[in-house]
Amino acid sequence: MGLKIDEFLVGNYMSEYPISVKPEVSFKTVVSFMAENRFSTLIVMEEEKLMPIGIFTERGIIRHIVSGENMDQSIRQDLIQSFASVTPDTTIIEAAKLMISKKSRILVFADADKLVGTITASDMLRAFGETDRAPSLETVISSKVYHCPFDTSILDAVKLLDEKNIGSILVSHDSSWGIFTQRDLVKVLANEVDLQSTVGKYSSFPLVTAKKNILANEAAKIMASKNIKRLGLTENNSLIGIVTARDIVDAYHM
Repeated sequence: MGLKIDEFLVGNYMSEYPISVKPEVSFKTVVSFMAENRFSTLIVMEEEKLMPIGIFTERGIIRHIVSGENMDQSIRQDLIQSFASVTPDTTIIEAAKLMISKKSRILVFADADKLVGTITASDMLRAFGETDRAPSLETVISSKVYHCPFDTSILDAVKLLDEKNIGSILVSHDSSWGIFTQRDLVKVLANEVDLQSTVGKYSSFPLVTAKKNILANEAAKIMASKNIKRLGLTENNSLIGIVTARDIVDAYHM
């Protein structure tokens, strides 16, 4: 029997000792940090006061690549996002509500100026997978699924991610589906892969799926165990949608 989600605290699920960078650090260095540590978020720190001024995410990488700017340039100011703050004793549900209402990433502070961690949608999946609360995913499923052929170039796939403001794209190959995500792009850039290369070669096959009527806690458990942020949903052996870690947070905050 699962525990009550209202009893789960941010301090038990947050990622501790977050990596931070200075605003003048090169984009190439940032990508290397994110690839090496498998982080989707880096904290941009003000040097003098040692306080966060914002967050740089994988979404910023997409926008940088599409803009055609140099990898040796520093992080553009307009790609640094704002954040919301919580403490370690904030409940996971309260943090989920804040994440959705503010549409932002969340940093964890022990007191006014002591940064101790981050809490992401992926971190929350671990909590949701352990609870007995099981909301439906019906209202949060993304039924509009974008896809491209296996031999599409990485750059064209990234342009679609930017145009549709999405974090992943499904890749079709014969009768199977794979997925190319923002994290895959980080790995591609860190390894200096030519962006005209075939996207299918750098995608994950096969796409992990579950039946469309799966409940939120069950989906969270699958995603946490496989360390994925997106789960394909099927009906009668056909792919009918996709649910993301953020969607599951949304299901719990309602």
